[in-house]
Amino acid sequence: MQFCNSASTKHHVFRLNAALLMSLAAIGSTSAATLSVGPGKTYAAPCAAFAKAKAGDIIEIQGGKTYSGDVCAISPSDLVIRGVNGRPKIDAAGKNAQGKAIWVVKGNNITVENVEMFGAKVPDKNGAALRLEGTNFTLRSSYLRGNENGILSGANANSNIVIEYSEFERNGAGDGYSHNLYIGNVASLAFRYNYSHDALVGHNLKSRAKVNTISYNRFSSTPSATAKAGAPSYEIDLPNAGTAYVVGNVIHQPAVHNNPGMLAYGMEGATNPGKDLYVVNNTFLNDDSSRGTFVLVGSKVTTPVLLQNNIFSGTGTVTSQGSAVQKSNYRSVAAGFVNRAQFDLHPLANALVINAGTAPGKSAAGVSLAPTAQYKHTASGESRLVSGTLDIGAYEAAGSTAAPTTPAPVPAPAPTTPETWKQCATEGYTCSFTGTREVRYGVPGAYSTKVITAKTACTSAVFGDPKKGYSKTCSYSSLAR
Repeated sequence: MQFCNSASTKHHVFRLNAALLMSLAAIGSTSAATLSVGPGKTYAAPCAAFAKAKAGDIIEIQGGKTYSGDVCAISPSDLVIRGVNGRPKIDAAGKNAQGKAIWVVKGNNITVENVEMFGAKVPDKNGAALRLEGTNFTLRSSYLRGNENGILSGANANSNIVIEYSEFERNGAGDGYSHNLYIGNVASLAFRYNYSHDALVGHNLKSRAKVNTISYNRFSSTPSATAKAGAPSYEIDLPNAGTAYVVGNVIHQPAVHNNPGMLAYGMEGATNPGKDLYVVNNTFLNDDSSRGTFVLVGSKVTTPVLLQNNIFSGTGTVTSQGSAVQKSNYRSVAAGFVNRAQFDLHPLANALVINAGTAPGKSAAGVSLAPTAQYKHTASGESRLVSGTLDIGAYEAAGSTAAPTTPAPVPAPAPTTPETWKQCATEGYTCSFTGTREVRYGVPGAYSTKVITAKTACTSAVFGDPKKGYSKTCSYSSLAR
């Protein structure tokens, strides 16, 4: 092949390339459109715009109006759907799409912002404001209330869900199987700066995601004598375990509820790849004066959970897991706050709380566990500035925070690589491997684990005896530590 280097040829090629780039730019600029919805706009209601939308489009829904019975599937991908000039209200008004929801989100990479959705009901009592069936979804600055489920997502191992700055109120059919939010077995959930409260019998948040990052939220309920009281079950339920970061939250159990556990982990079997739970700098409040478990851990979870820098206020057991690592927590039947009744949970002067925290460090995957923000009502956040040493609980003392600002959302950690185990030795022999690995010793359902480099004797002398009278094996994790 010959290459021509004449000046005229170079100039000709440059002009062709420039023309091509301009054409591509023109195509890019015209491929994305903004579709306007509302009185006097191109589309009278959102679903008409969804039907015409193409990938990359923005749908703007005028606020100050209720769109009744406008239910449908959202099929295109890469859409931004947002309320403008106020928050539009989407009322199911007795209708549903596909027997599932107000909006059934089938497209991938969909973002919904600044909408209010309510009234979703279907015959099987599993109706949702938003039913997620695509891959990747973001909800921001929205209000979902009075549905059988606020959000219901299916299982999708490739999907990452982000929910932030939003309120969920009184969702649930009252049967215990529907919730403020129910996230299926997806790759990851990032849930931050939200207010989820008063679920009707179900949970304020239920997630089967492989990785959950739950940070700077308020989970609570109104007093039982009020009309809006919901009497939820768990405040947070992570039934299949997984890697979970629960950092900087207010987690409140009302006096009237449907389960005395507050944060539940692995209670339906630890079937997710990760089994590490980090509970750091939260404020737990239990208004049930007779019973409660702040952190309820399933028997299949063998990895010790980390409980660090938390306030546990009220009656109850801190955790059901005997092997849990507990560091620098403050336990009191009635911890002191600036105004407990109004949820001003900045701590009062107390040497056991203020400047009493310890550095949380990082998770096994290298994710920082240190809180950088704190919840601000309603469904927002503010920077957490540490003066001296970190305080215990979800808030720094009142004098040590900056003027309220909304911090930039912290990206959810990348989903963990699926973990597998390779048997390396039977009892009494040597288990060898490369690098540093977690090694487990025992029988199915009963293991002791240690993080070890290169090799180890596969014996009870090293690991302890997790199940007496049985012949045991050693296996090492596929994930380097």
